[in-house]
Amino acid sequence: MVYTIEFAESVKQHLKKLSANQRAIVLGTIQKRLMHEPLKETRNRKHLSPNPIAPWEIRKGNLRVFYDVADKESKVVRILVIGRKEKNKLFIGNKEVKL
Repeated sequence: MVYTIEFAESVKQHLKKLSANQRAIVLGTIQKRLMHEPLKETRNRKHLSPNPIAPWEIRKGNLRVFYDVADKESKVVRILVIGRKEKNKLFIGNKEVKL
């Protein structure tokens, strides 16, 4: 079953802060890993403990995509935040964010 990917309005700004190569990696990862079975935990995809950002995270190198699935019936994955990790710090845009 194929899921539809929707992006929150703020994600456009998050993508602008990434290099062209990083954007290509993130968008490719989203298309490859979230179109099918976005609720299945894997080595690089996990359900997060309650936090203010999103319930799910997918990792690709130091890049992070935070998302939510509206419900299983609608088949919509909503990308809420895109960021990058530097050591143990998460940056969204140029701002450090605590999970």
